[in-house]
Amino acid sequence: MTRRTLHRLILLAMLAGSSPQPAAVAGETSPAAPSSDLELWYDAPAEKWVEALPIGNGSLGAMIFGGVGEARYQFNIDTLWTGSPHSYVHPGAAGVLPRLRELLFAGDQRAAERLASERFMSKPLRQMAYQPCGDLVLEFPGQEAGADYRRALDLDAATATTTYRANGVNYTRRAFASYPAGAIIIELTCSEPGALKFTGRLTSPHADATVTAVDERAVRMTGRVREAASESADEPANEMMFAARLQVLETDGECDSAGGEIAVRNATRATLALTAATNFVDFRTLAPERLLQCDRAAEALVGRTFAQLHAEHLADYQPLFRRVSLDLGPVAPEQLPTDRRVVLARQQPDPALDALFFQYGRYLLLACSRPGSQPANLQGLWNDQLDPAWGSKYTTNINTEMNYWPAETANLPECAKPLFGMVRDVAVTGAETARVHYDADGWVLHHNTDLWRGTAPINASNHGIWPTGGAWLCQHLWEHYLFTQDEEFLRDTAYPLMKNSAAFFADNLVEDPRSEEHWLVSGPSNSPEQGGLVMGPTMDHQIIRTLFANTIAAAKQLQVDEEFCEQLAELRARIAPNRIGRLGQLQEWMEDADDPNNRHRHVSHLWGVFPGDEITPATPELFDAARVSLDLRGDGGTGWSRAWKVNLWARLRDGDRAYRVLHDLLQLTDSKLTDYSGGGVYANLFDAHPPFQIDGNFGAVSGMCEMLLQSHQITADGRPRLELLPALPAAWPTGSVAGLRARGGFEASLAWRDGKLAEAVLSSERGGSCRVECGATIHDVELAPGESITFADWSD
Repeated sequence: MTRRTLHRLILLAMLAGSSPQPAAVAGETSPAAPSSDLELWYDAPAEKWVEALPIGNGSLGAMIFGGVGEARYQFNIDTLWTGSPHSYVHPGAAGVLPRLRELLFAGDQRAAERLASERFMSKPLRQMAYQPCGDLVLEFPGQEAGADYRRALDLDAATATTTYRANGVNYTRRAFASYPAGAIIIELTCSEPGALKFTGRLTSPHADATVTAVDERAVRMTGRVREAASESADEPANEMMFAARLQVLETDGECDSAGGEIAVRNATRATLALTAATNFVDFRTLAPERLLQCDRAAEALVGRTFAQLHAEHLADYQPLFRRVSLDLGPVAPEQLPTDRRVVLARQQPDPALDALFFQYGRYLLLACSRPGSQPANLQGLWNDQLDPAWGSKYTTNINTEMNYWPAETANLPECAKPLFGMVRDVAVTGAETARVHYDADGWVLHHNTDLWRGTAPINASNHGIWPTGGAWLCQHLWEHYLFTQDEEFLRDTAYPLMKNSAAFFADNLVEDPRSEEHWLVSGPSNSPEQGGLVMGPTMDHQIIRTLFANTIAAAKQLQVDEEFCEQLAELRARIAPNRIGRLGQLQEWMEDADDPNNRHRHVSHLWGVFPGDEITPATPELFDAARVSLDLRGDGGTGWSRAWKVNLWARLRDGDRAYRVLHDLLQLTDSKLTDYSGGGVYANLFDAHPPFQIDGNFGAVSGMCEMLLQSHQITADGRPRLELLPALPAAWPTGSVAGLRARGGFEASLAWRDGKLAEAVLSSERGGSCRVECGATIHDVELAPGESITFADWSD
């Protein structure tokens, strides 16, 4: 019997009221049985892009509209961006750095921002934008209307299905994005022999795209990213090229490709493959021969059936997705389309909808970030705009990091590999920025990067100069080690990047002449994205202290760099500490300038609560001050801001407040079903800033994990403390979760009844010791590699 199967059997017994005895067993992991409520569904085709259903394999994604007479599949390839390889540094920037600090210490913010705008900002001033690739349009003559219509996204199978009846015939379309095949696969079937007839064409919003026939079963589209009016002479030329191919893999009908379209007729079934590629090699290199990957991927699939490809897809996807199950209560007996269900949940509790939203976030992470792909950007993988909001790039003052908050806790650590690859890249470009802008060692990243791995400060000096983006990303490296205990990863990947990021701040911290204690401060910087350019924002100091502490801990684990660690420890002790202000709040800046009426979306000074760990119940005065700050900032905001607050309230041990914010996040926006247009979710459950940003989806998953399990604190002897149900809300009185991960390499499955923990299962793949806590009950646990232990009666 496998360990995870045992977890679920025990939980089933728990919820049935039986009491298995504590046991310790060894075993391997395996998929769990699928849930019965893992589906988004609708009774009409999508009219808007944010109503379409997303599929993706990390690199290739599509939005499925599910039309009857015309079916649109808008698709993206993760490496199609504007621009070309180039540097963003501003030569001579370091020369004005002392003057910027002098002006800011003197209180002349306006002069400092003006000088920085002229001499310190990146060249070009703005980074490049993620681009749509094209559309696959299938047209079905004579099927302008359909009855018994239904479209759905099955999260457990990562498969989208559209069904309807037209002219007395039942039609079914199924689509999925296969990671093993590197393609989007579409199956079309009908209930009457020979009644399937359609044409398929490829189009692109890029003006010079052309489509040609490869043979009677394939067409190929090629093009290049459109040239846009440049905002600056420094802006690089658009040199990105793309190719897409539509291939008929099999059909029992007739097929041809006249006029650059695929035509299928007299068929009962047909299977299509959509592939795409660009000329991108890496952030320094483009090569036109890379476009041939599009053809190779399609040709490798010829002769394979939908059933074969779907089975391969499920064998890849389901073992990952099924690692975690969450049951918060039964599905409401009244079965409604998902958008109407979201509206109803505002008045009628629907905890199963919360569980669906949780699993949808995990599905999205698997769909937009897999090994070998680019990391999830502001919109994950999906974008239909040539000029998307904020360039749909990587905003590293919260949004990129939030995308990966659930990767470890929600048991999808492989999905973080693209992020780690990007950190390696920006450490290269960031070393140039550190030299040119700061005359410093190490590497630095400001508040954005793109496909070309820009690291210099962009946009405007009052918010673009924020040097701790790379340091924050380094926290993800250390967290991956804490969750996996993978020392090879720590030695070969994480520590070198952490060390060199720490080296930058060792050079860049300066004494604050305004303080009698001569604290070390960071700057010029800002508290994202408000208050303008300053010296010593609280968030910077929290991040830098954490970076130094994690780097020291990593070096000690690896038994290296003792002298460097001593230097970091000395510097860390001198960094300006967190301060409590006149309102009892945690100060956002060195000055006690917090406005009690400020409802800004960023709550940057609470980084030390989450995702950091320096403010906990073990620091009670700061813990209470953080609560005051979060209460003052309010529960509203953009979608992603609400998601952050779910995590913060969970860390502050207020499960009901966390749930209230989650409930307000999970409200329908920009829909004909409601007049609401603020932060929430769209009809397809995409997070709405608005506009669409995917970070809120991932932040919500993380927040729900934090409500059920926390492991960021350690005991006096350095063991992780696993806190079970630390912020369980009254809205989830009975439920179970299996497969959540904790620091120290542990995995936990829990069941609770009437708001109290009933039983728990803890396992460890590598073995280790920890302290397990729930309320006043504490168990010290030590497990051998592969062992599991069950606490059937938690109070024992």
